[in-house]
Amino acid sequence: MFPELIVIRHLFTVLHGRWQALRADPEAAYSTEAVIVTALLAGLALTAVGIIVYKVVAAANNITTNSGSGG
Repeated sequence: MFPELIVIRHLFTVLHGRWQALRADPEAAYSTEAVIVTALLAGLALTAVGIIVYKVVAAANNITTNSGSGG
């Protein structure tokens, strides 16, 4: 079996176990507010990473190199 499939199979096993636990106790689920706040924080984190990558790439593109004949 491929190693990637083993990881995916484990992921589905864990998700199935959590799904069964949530079905057994509906009060154990996350609240809508917690999900929305988490999604907003994840969006802000992705935006920050995007800005940092943009600035690093822009700074890297401004680096000049001497491509003259060596000596």
